Amino acid sequence: MNPQLPPMPPVMPPNPSLRRRLREGMRSTLALFQAGAFTLGGVGRHPLPVLPGSARRCAYTVREPDLIREVLVGRSAEFPKSILMDNMLRDIIGSSLFLANGETWRWRRAIVNPALQQARVTAVFERMREAGDAAVLRIGAASQAGPVRIDLEVTHFAADVIFRTIFSEPIDPRVAPRIIAAFETYQRLAYVHGLLEELHVPKVLRMGKGEKRRAAELIRSALKAPLDRRLALLRSGAPAPENDIAASLISQSDPVTGRSLNDAELLDEVAMLFLAGHETSASALAWALYLLATNPAIQERVLTEVEGKIGACAPQFGDMKKLVLTRNVFREALRLYPPVAVMPRDSVCPEQLADRKVEPGSVVFVTPWIMHRHERHWDNPNGFDPDRFEADSARTAIRQVYFPFSMGPRVCPGAAFALQEATLLLAMLVRRYRFEADDTHRPDPVARLTLRSDNGVRLRVTPRDGAASSSGRTLEACADLALR
Repeated sequence: MNPQLPPMPPVMPPNPSLRRRLREGMRSTLALFQAGAFTLGGVGRHPLPVLPGSARRCAYTVREPDLIREVLVGRSAEFPKSILMDNMLRDIIGSSLFLANGETWRWRRAIVNPALQQARVTAVFERMREAGDAAVLRIGAASQAGPVRIDLEVTHFAADVIFRTIFSEPIDPRVAPRIIAAFETYQRLAYVHGLLEELHVPKVLRMGKGEKRRAAELIRSALKAPLDRRLALLRSGAPAPENDIAASLISQSDPVTGRSLNDAELLDEVAMLFLAGHETSASALAWALYLLATNPAIQERVLTEVEGKIGACAPQFGDMKKLVLTRNVFREALRLYPPVAVMPRDSVCPEQLADRKVEPGSVVFVTPWIMHRHERHWDNPNGFDPDRFEADSARTAIRQVYFPFSMGPRVCPGAAFALQEATLLLAMLVRRYRFEADDTHRPDPVARLTLRSDNGVRLRVTPRDGAASSSGRTLEACADLALR
């Protein structure tokens, strides 16, 4: 295994057959992009193999920084979120902010944005660290049985963090694995069903509808239970937490209309924040640990940084800005494996993008997967190099074509949250364990709703010699480290 070339799916050859495009595309959107996508500029045009009666005409891939900014920032209202995402996600997150457009998006945002203030990084750090402590123990216990499915473990961690942030309580350790398994099932089926919807395939021919619906119901019911408990407390006049996302969502109203969320809409927004708040972070965390496992020299540099800045002390909020390399490992994982690899937008009017006339009803793809690895913008585009984020030569690319959290009005408001929780967990794990690749396993990247490994991410995890808990340091030693 070449440590400098992380796994990447085979690139589709030029002019593939329709049968191959359909077969590979049903498995992952990454398979739809041909080799030229990573070298060419402009706008790619891809006729869709739709059945008669479909409103879709073509798909377009935007590969120029200025055009990407035009679609996502300058004229975002003219390129709304695609109905494709609605088809894939509505069963879980309903009519939430993530899927909304126009006026619905405006008033939902007016309620959700204040709630996100409860998730600011200074306010939730202690909750993140508590979830990290629990993850360190779980991973250590799991390692005793052999290689660890690290993607499942970091998903549990990220779900625990956002659950504590929404409800001020940890996720039930019996419930978390069921939610994770249900979303794996849902993601696979929702992706296929969404594409079949685009191809205008009749619903009666789509397999797995019941399994997909049951997976969505399990996830929503697991979130509905704590939400119902909170509403019952408030309606009875009993004391309830006041400084979390749930409290803010319940109390907020649209300043323009005075409208507040009803119970069903509250559940939609909670489901949206839960999924968006943990799934993308977990995806990139799994890849970050795999990249460290296959690049032991960089892993040791991260250990040196953590030991030098934190030692064995309990991490503090102020420590996070000191962990430059650790944070850049996660940023590089986001570059190589952007959790949302493809961002579809719909063209609702006749448009002109560069030399392409875009028909109404077309889908416009803005693709971090392509732009993060584009040969015109990056040195060693497919290699793992966290130091590039400190290099002058990469500043233009980072500014123009690095957008793992999107950009413009629909930019992810949880970017700082994700960077902090990932930096924290990587630091806590690397100082406690050594991560090594499992020689019998190679991850298989696929992009459905998020970019995951189709066969998981399995690593060998061993305790480091002399790894100590924070209690092994004196208060004086920890205070000395805090001043560095």
